[in-house]
Amino acid sequence: MQRIFKTDLAREIGQWVRDGLVSETQARQICVRYGLDYDHLHNRILGYNVLVALGYFFIGLALITLIGANWDDIPRALRMGGLVALTAATQISGLRKFLSGRSDAAARVFFLGNFFYGASIILIAQIYHLGEHMADGVFWWALGTLPFALIAPTFLLGLQTLSLALVWVFMEVSSGFYPALFPLFIAGSALVPGRGEKSVLLFLVTVFAAFFHIEYSLAIWWDDYGRPEFLGEHVMIAIAFGLLAWSASQWLMQQTQERWRQYGKALAQWSLRFFLIFLLIMSFAEPWEELIGARFSHVASMTLVLILCWSTSIFLAVRTDRIKEAAALIALNIFMLVVALMVAPGAAVALQVIDNLALIAIGVAMILSGVRSGTSRHFFLGITVILVMAFCRYFSLIGNYVGGAILFIVFAVVMLGAARYWHHHQEDSA
Repeated sequence: MQRIFKTDLAREIGQWVRDGLVSETQARQICVRYGLDYDHLHNRILGYNVLVALGYFFIGLALITLIGANWDDIPRALRMGGLVALTAATQISGLRKFLSGRSDAAARVFFLGNFFYGASIILIAQIYHLGEHMADGVFWWALGTLPFALIAPTFLLGLQTLSLALVWVFMEVSSGFYPALFPLFIAGSALVPGRGEKSVLLFLVTVFAAFFHIEYSLAIWWDDYGRPEFLGEHVMIAIAFGLLAWSASQWLMQQTQERWRQYGKALAQWSLRFFLIFLLIMSFAEPWEELIGARFSHVASMTLVLILCWSTSIFLAVRTDRIKEAAALIALNIFMLVVALMVAPGAAVALQVIDNLALIAIGVAMILSGVRSGTSRHFFLGITVILVMAFCRYFSLIGNYVGGAILFIVFAVVMLGAARYWHHHQEDSA
């Protein structure tokens, strides 16, 4: 009896957190009062939800397989009526669970019903031979799942809707069409982590989808040859988007709600990784040569987008007291723009050297920052930057093997020095 009480209490506390009635800190305090481990219970409930969702997923696949195997033997009217009835019955069952307050169970049933809905679209299209443009079927499938993601805003339904929308987008793009209604799905998926179940993954995927849609829209706008191409302007705007994401992450980390602070931390981490990956790509001469040789035909509109991103970033940086960091990143963006527009192609090697030195400096700075603050994430990310650089330089040695050996010795000195500094700092703080 006591175990049943604790299980029910854990589910209720988890629902309170998802509804925003209590924070995770308060939920942990409540669990301590009743002798519960909040993190353990949260992981256990998450594992249960994942297993049930996978179970429903395979039930749907089994039914679709059975129907498909006997498809030709079933009368046409019975086929269509059965598919519609199965989908409607499943979604009505989910609505009944939702109205009774069982939102988690309702979300899992909606998840299954959405698969039935998609299968109905595909099989009915086969009945009436409606396969001229397959992307339309995926669009109506994604659109049909969106209302249920808004009714029961959970990670499961939000990711299902956004995944289908992304599949539709890539199918449209590959066919040469513009997915004009994609912002509808972006807005819908953004509401799920915003007002429903907390999900860092869904938040990050939504941010990426929004930036991708803007970049592709600009590619369509700048299209001169009948097909969209990603030009040098897109590189500059991608840097500006990274800056904007970082500035937004600092603002989110200062919000009162815990979920937004966690979203801000995740966005800051991935913004930093984006800049490091970009610098790593530019640590070779070839990307600099391509950037310098790129044809910039839309400087005015590109500059307008850049100014909009920069001004928004500065506004957020002023509110979060991060103006120095934002100014440094804007300077990097301007430096890249000047290089692309004004520097001669022969400067690619010099720019490669500067980029490599900057990466080494950043890696060392992150190692030292991680040691001083005790943040292992920064320490190991700095170590990773140095090691990845060493690996890349191994395959693109400047000079002979002796030069490569000298470079590796330098990296070894950096690693051993960082280890010694870490050990010394830990002894001082002990």
